[in-house]
Amino acid sequence: MAIAKAERLMNLALCLLGTRRPLSKRELRGSIEAYLEAFGPGYAAASGADSGASDNAQGSDDAFNRMFERDKEDLRELGLIIETVESVDGETGYLARRDSNRLPPITLDVEEAAALGLAASVWQQARLAAAASGALQKLRAAGMPLAEEVYGSHSALETRIPVHEAAFEPLMLAARDRRPVVFDYRKANSARPEQRHVEPWTLECWRGHWYLAGWDRDRKAERVFRLSRITGKVRSRGIPFTAPVPDHVTVRETVERWAGETATGTARIKVRADHGYPLRARATSTRELGDGWDELEIPYGHGLDAWLVEFGPDVVVLEPAELREQVLDRLRAVAKG
Repeated sequence: MAIAKAERLMNLALCLLGTRRPLSKRELRGSIEAYLEAFGPGYAAASGADSGASDNAQGSDDAFNRMFERDKEDLRELGLIIETVESVDGETGYLARRDSNRLPPITLDVEEAAALGLAASVWQQARLAAAASGALQKLRAAGMPLAEEVYGSHSALETRIPVHEAAFEPLMLAARDRRPVVFDYRKANSARPEQRHVEPWTLECWRGHWYLAGWDRDRKAERVFRLSRITGKVRSRGIPFTAPVPDHVTVRETVERWAGETATGTARIKVRADHGYPLRARATSTRELGDGWDELEIPYGHGLDAWLVEFGPDVVVLEPAELREQVLDRLRAVAKG
């Protein structure tokens, strides 16, 4: 059974890699011997067939669809990049472009290999553990030096990135497969979520939070979404992207800009004593006010209000008035639920 499945997957991969145009399920079913033997050509119930024959044909089609979806996901798990393309007549097709599935020669020194091994260890407690381990094995089989040659079998470095959001995995898979997604998103200053249609580009962890960068179809612009504000399920769609994907998406720079890291002015805030240490680290000046409060001057940029809200009653904005009003708006939205 294992050999039969491996042969079927190999034949499917060869079909997807060998075609110059997207192939539909019907075409793949009629081209791969394993599908033909198990289910026949399919989609060919004659109009004059009796109801029993028609029911059998429908059952065969359903069984094939289930096997095909499993096979397609197995190939993606193995690293094959399969594109889903919808034709003008609405039929969905599949192909694996050779340029997207070809690796350049791997030339890594021992230090670079050690960095890769350290990065892979991040996912040891997550669902990506098997994929990270498999990727390292393939690279080592291709000649990548072993990190243990320099650092030994035990490392003092233990890297961990927490992933608590249920939206992480479907968004990661959708970004990998270039599939648009739909989800409900609640902005920090809104009491109710809104539906967003997004073409996901990449995910980034920043200050302990995960963010998605992508193209917002409704707003026709790049947007960054915090995963903890996604409510409900993430649903993917089998349609192509409408906007080009940048060669390098600088999510970290975009998130930092939205969070006030790119300063355009200075804000004065009151911080409760022995609180707000991240704010104190960024302060350009600090002055004791007494009664358990300090006054800080910090760089002020777009999105600083979203960060200040996280400190709750331990921070009070003195000026500018615009920033104070933005913080109050966000707090009112939180109070409304």
